[in-house]
Order: sequence, then structure tokens, then C-alpha cells
Amino acid sequence: MQMQLDRFLSDPAARAEADRAAAGLLAATGAAQGGDAAMLDATGPQRLDRRRFLVTTAAGGLLIGLAPLARAADEQTDKPQIWGAAPPPKALPTGPFIRIGADDGVTVQVNRLDFGQGVQTSLPMLIAEELDCDWRQIKPELAPAGDAYKDPVIGLQMVGGSNSIKNSWLHYRTLGASARSLLVAAAARQWQLDPAVLRTENGAVVGPNGRRARYGQLAEAAAGLPLPETILLKRPDQFRLLGKPTRRLDAPAKSTGRQSYGIDRRLDGLKVAVVAHPPVFGAKVASFDDGKARAIKGVRAVLKVPADRGGEAVAVIADGYWPAKQGREALEIKWNSDGLEKVSTPDQIARYREQARTRGTVALAADMSALAKEPPLGAGTRSAPQAMPVAASGATAAKVIEAEYVFPYLAHTPMEPLNCTIAFKDGAAEVWCGSQFQGIDQGAVARTLGIEPAKVRFNTEMAGGGFGRRAVPTSDYVVEAAQVAKAWAAAGHAEPVKMIWSREDDVRGGYYRPLHVHQARIALDAKGQVLAWEHRIAGQSIVKGTPFEGFLFKDGVDGTMVEGMGAPYAVPMELSVHNMEVNVPVLWWRSVGSTHTAYVMETLIDELAANAGADPVEYRRQLIGNQHPRHLAALDLAVAKSGYGKRKLPAGRAFGVALHESFNTVVAYVVEASVADGVPKLHHVWGGVHCNFAVNPLTVTAQVEGAALMGLGTTLPGAAITLKDGVVEQTNFHQYTVARMPDMPVVEVFIVPSAAAPTGMGEPGLPPLAPAFANAIARLTGKRLRSLPFDLKSA
Repeated sequence: MQMQLDRFLSDPAARAEADRAAAGLLAATGAAQGGDAAMLDATGPQRLDRRRFLVTTAAGGLLIGLAPLARAADEQTDKPQIWGAAPPPKALPTGPFIRIGADDGVTVQVNRLDFGQGVQTSLPMLIAEELDCDWRQIKPELAPAGDAYKDPVIGLQMVGGSNSIKNSWLHYRTLGASARSLLVAAAARQWQLDPAVLRTENGAVVGPNGRRARYGQLAEAAAGLPLPETILLKRPDQFRLLGKPTRRLDAPAKSTGRQSYGIDRRLDGLKVAVVAHPPVFGAKVASFDDGKARAIKGVRAVLKVPADRGGEAVAVIADGYWPAKQGREALEIKWNSDGLEKVSTPDQIARYREQARTRGTVALAADMSALAKEPPLGAGTRSAPQAMPVAASGATAAKVIEAEYVFPYLAHTPMEPLNCTIAFKDGAAEVWCGSQFQGIDQGAVARTLGIEPAKVRFNTEMAGGGFGRRAVPTSDYVVEAAQVAKAWAAAGHAEPVKMIWSREDDVRGGYYRPLHVHQARIALDAKGQVLAWEHRIAGQSIVKGTPFEGFLFKDGVDGTMVEGMGAPYAVPMELSVHNMEVNVPVLWWRSVGSTHTAYVMETLIDELAANAGADPVEYRRQLIGNQHPRHLAALDLAVAKSGYGKRKLPAGRAFGVALHESFNTVVAYVVEASVADGVPKLHHVWGGVHCNFAVNPLTVTAQVEGAALMGLGTTLPGAAITLKDGVVEQTNFHQYTVARMPDMPVVEVFIVPSAAAPTGMGEPGLPPLAPAFANAIARLTGKRLRSLPFDLKSA
């Protein structure tokens, strides 16, 4: 398999691990089925391979952890791997998941970054439920990079694809139940009783006649016992914590300003680096004058360093952020961008439009005979497309709808700008970073510094948002920090260095949600039913040239680019794609391809309903049929709670509807909106959510509220990244719009009850918001908005 990863993973073992991780990611996000997926719904007795667990003692307590997941380097599979096949080492290299101390405290290692989604609460809830401990004794910690903390399905330590709860549902519960079993066994041995007569509650083992022992009293003895071969997991009707609204453990610190993030890391002798990046992606330094920068008080060094995409940059290292930033502003740099593409957005869109006029690589095939006699897309104004295949169905179109959609580049703009702290000396390094890809970033630091990964301790810091930007296959900003630390050490310095991006660096730093152009041609019969739907997408692939290419880029199609097209609607669609090459780095953005596919599908479905003279909700129900009950349940719940069809809205307001499935979760929105003086306003949102079992309904609600606001932000004027002559035109929030408090509507979230294993929740709330809003505007104005952000004047 050709991975094209030499600059990312240089050794065969690393490439093999990336292959396996990508296969797991593919399966975990629903792109592949089979294998052990059914285990995710398991309750009741679970037979445990003793190789999976390691139980030890430390400081008078009980430690329990999952053995590192490993497979033979030549094994390739696209099935979810629930457990590894390799025996554990003699000791876990990075520690266990659960530590029960003599003081009854239960420390839980959270194997994922928490950057606002609340896994520091929800993952410990899974352990606490099965452990039957006192919730007040739970102490979450973000685990460092380590094999022990890899996702049990994906085989990679990461946050992404809304997989945290979905993939840890059985994993963390089994860990908690295993610890409980050992504690019961320890009490049974002390009391000379059958374990079957004992029970647990609130952090204690309880025996006959009121006999009771706290977990802290039993922990040391429990650590010396073997695990039983069968572990009993609770049934949903036995849950006392899971499924109950539970306030987040980090809420007090965050609401009082005491929460520490990566950008707050302080170390003795710490220096701060600010980097001058090339204005055109991949440009090099022709020359620079650092005299004025070095004259600024506090500036300690000015160093040229390698930059992302083969470019070069200049780092200013100082005693603090402000002198480093002033020093960077004082630099006089001449850049060499010879031979690089210098992108300008209008030209790029025109090129995409031209490409989309031809048939691309087919992702979905269907009978297009109803369009055979119709003029091609944009006939008379566009160059002739390739001939479309024609089947002899004899269907004749009574009407053809043509639509073109344009979606801009989007920046992630987390509230905490990117940062990474590295201490590098004596051939070893320690890193502090809010990373979504701890293992990948740890390896990238090691390769950059020229040391073994085992000599890099990678600490996970709380992060202030990310939305995918902290999960970069090239580890761009982490590698940048390592390059600075390497150059600093080469200059004879041993102090740790914290690299901080400014907001301007963040907005202009690349790795955007790609720009896309969609073109659709839909043939309808006399009753408004779809006979044929020809659809083309032009955009950059986010997986080509990454470890995920071999699994998510199949037969010339980036699976993330087309996700969400077609289903759940029973329409005959031929879908083809064009993979555009552009000198702009791109990346997943919260909800990935669904950021644009959901908008296209849901606004076109709404337009088809209007053309057929049908109610948009009933039209959707008819197209969905009985094949997708979860979609119908989410839609019906949102409709019922909003009063759609039963409640009369005030004059000048209208309902809009949209639903979409992403990451195995369905979210349906009914929204209430208005338009005044050409300015649309979203007033109220009712969300119906089908995520199967909701571990913490408060977290589910918060995720939907945040995603809805972020989705709303994509509709606001100025919510676009544009380029001129290769340079990003936006620099800060005065030029790049994000949704703010005055934009926030009332959002009510309702969850469809279910006892099935949880599905993803971090991203699914975003995609249907913008199309629901657009559909309400169409009802009010008759205008179909074909691009984001909204522009009613051009519609």
C-alpha cells in the first residue's frame, strides 16, 4: 500500500502502526462493519482473557490497567479491535487506569484529551458505575502518551470522530467491574466468606450482618489477587449513575478561572517562543535582519527553523510572550515563494466550478436516463461535460432543478491558541501539550529531536477547544515547537521553551476545512418525485497523503468528502468527485464532510418538498420510509417538542427543518427564524437527538448547544477564509466571524430514550443547524441560499 508518508512516518514499524490505527478508525466511525462490533452492546457476564489486564500494588493501593493493544506488524484488518492479542509487558510503561488509595480516593486516568467535551467526567462515570464507588471520591487525570492508553477500537491514543464514549463504553466499564471484583474477592478472603454473599455500594464491600469494609482498606490485599475469569457488568436497569444528569467535575475550576490549560504551563527558567511564519504556505526565508528584534529587552535569541510544508520560519525566543511578540514584529524578513502556487479565492472557485461541470470519479452510481435528453449542467454557459451513462428506463423528466453550492475555507479558531512546551536536554525531552493525537505527536517530537520515542515523555494538558485542529497527521505545530527547542538547545541553552501562537497565527495558520463546490441536477416527474439526481463535488482531500489514505481514500474517492450524501433518503443519485490540488493545507473540522454535505442534502430535500407541494416533514418521512427508525424518532421528537404543525408562529417568523446522521448519531432540528431588513435571525432551536444510551444527558445537551452555535457561526457574514496571491486575507476576529453571545438562540435538546450502546456526540449537533436555518429563510423570502455564509442580497 502506497502511503506517501515519508515525511510523517519514516520507519516501517511506525507505518504499520499507522495502518492499523487507520483501519480501526475506519471501523469505529462506521465506514466498516463486522468483527467485534457486537461486543459494544454487551452486558452481563464477560469472559476476560487474563492477558488484557495488569493488576499491581503501589503505595498501599490497587492499580489496574488494560494491557497495551498490539498486533503483528503484518496483520491488516478493517474490523474493530476490541482487545489486543499480545501479552502485557511485565509492567505498564505509563501506569494503569485506576488507582485506589488507602484514603478511598479513586484516581482515574482519562486516556483522551479533554478540550471542552467533558470526558474528564463522562469516562470516570463509566468506571464509577461498575466499581460502585463514591462519586465524590473520583479524581480524574489526563493520561500521558502511552501504549496502555490507546483507544481499544482504533488502536491509537486520540480524540476524534466523536469516539470517546462510543469506543470506551465497554472498555471503561470492564475496568471498573474488574476492580470491583477484586475488592469483593479480597473481602471474601479476609472474612472467609463466599463472594456470592457479598455486595458493593458507595465505595465499600458489604457482607452479612452489616459487615462492611471500605475500598481503601481492601485495596492493597485486592492487588495481590488474580482476576476471575468472568466479570459481571451491570444491566442498564441497574445503573445508578449512568444516564443521570451529572455535573462536570471540572466545572468549578473553569467557572472560577482556576483551570490550567496548556498555555498556562509554568516551569523554572521557562522561555517563550513566537514564530514568524511564511505568508505563502511553504515559502522559505531569503534573508532576515534581526537587529531591532535582538535590541528588545527580554529577547534571548532569534533562530531560523524549518517550517511546515517544506518552508522556513524565524523564531524569537524571549523571557515572556510580550517581548517575544514584539521581537517578531521588529524582524525584517524577505521571503522566497518562487515555484509555489499563490492561491486567490475567486480564481480557485472558478476553477472548481469548471471542473465540476465534468463527471468526476464516481462514488455512487445510479440510473441517469431521466436526464439523458436534458441539457447538461449549465448548458450554454459551461464547457461540454463528459457523456453520462444512460440506462433504458424510459423515464422522462417533467422538470429539472439545477443547483450550485459554494462552501469556503473555515478556520478552527479554538479559544486557546495552539501552544506546546518542550524541555529538551541530555538526550531526552518532556512535552506539555493539549494534543488530540498524543502518540503521533510524541513520535513526531522524537523524530524531530533525533531521539527515541521512549525518551519523550508527553504530558496531556487540558485544552481550550480544538475542533480537529489539535489532531494533525503532520503534527505541524508540535513539530514547530520541537524545531524551536532543538535550535535553542543547539545554541547552548537548556531552559524549556513554550511555543505560543497568536490569534493571527491561528487564523492564518492553515489546516482549514476545505473549500468545496457542489453542482446538482435533479430530474422530477409530474408529481415532483425524483427520477434521477446527478451530483458532483470538487474539493481537496483531507486524507490523501496521511496515514488514513489507504483506508479512507478508496478508488479515487475521499470517503470524508462524500459522507452524508444520499442516505437516509431513497433517491437515485449518481455522485462523482474531483480531488483538487491546492497550496492550502486542509484538515477535518468539527463534523468533517458533513459540514457541507448535510447543508446540500437538507436544503435540496426541502426545495424538492416545496416543489412537490408537500410539507417538508412529511416529505422527509416518505423518503426515509421504514428503513431508518432512528432518523424518524429524532425527527418526530424535535417536531413534537417544537409544536411544528400545531402552533402558529408570530408574523414574520417561520419554521425550518433539517436532520442528519453523522458519527452514528442522528440529530434533527426544528428552528424558528425571522428576516428583518435583509438580516436573518435565529430565535429558537428544538433538537431531537438519537445517540442511543446517553451516558450523561447534561454533556449531550452541552455538546448539542455548542455545536448548534458553531453551526450557526458558519452562516454569519464574514465566516470565511479567503486568499489573495497565496496570502490569507483574514488575521483576527474583526475579519473572521465566529458566533457570539448575541447570536445565540434558545436551544432545547431532547434525547430519544434508548438502552443500546452509545454513539458519537461531539460533532453530530453541527451539520443540520445551518440547513434548518436556511430552510426557514426560504419559507420567509422564497430565496434558496446556495452558499455559506448567508448572503441574501446575492441569493
